[in-house]
Amino acid sequence: MRIMGLDFGSRTVGVAVSDSLLITAQGLEIIRRKEENKLRQTLARLEELIEEYEVEEIVLGLPKNMNATEGVRAELTREFQDKLERRTGLPVILWDERLTTVAADKTMMESGVRRENRREHVDKIAAALILQGYLDSRRQQD
Repeated sequence: MRIMGLDFGSRTVGVAVSDSLLITAQGLEIIRRKEENKLRQTLARLEELIEEYEVEEIVLGLPKNMNATEGVRAELTREFQDKLERRTGLPVILWDERLTTVAADKTMMESGVRRENRREHVDKIAAALILQGYLDSRRQQD
């Protein structure tokens, strides 16, 4: 069993997957689309990855405002959650993603990734951070 982590953006979806022991998260890829509402190819690619990695659960980052309220992006994320659940039949857990993009950017900066190259990787790293937070939380509950 593996768990997939997703960072859903207006034109990209960062994808990460756990190891089979559910200890670590690894960034996989960034799925890009030309238009925000065009999700058919994105969902099809996610289905391929779900099958390839034998994913049984999905963690989807929920973008909350710093004061814990939800805005338009959170509403769009909940709609994406519904589409994912219907299409894949898998449970999709929402996970507070506040500051994950900032943390991803900081991680890349500390790793020496040049500023102009960071945008290329930030969504994949943010997805891994979302998933790692969820995995760590699960272990603490056990």
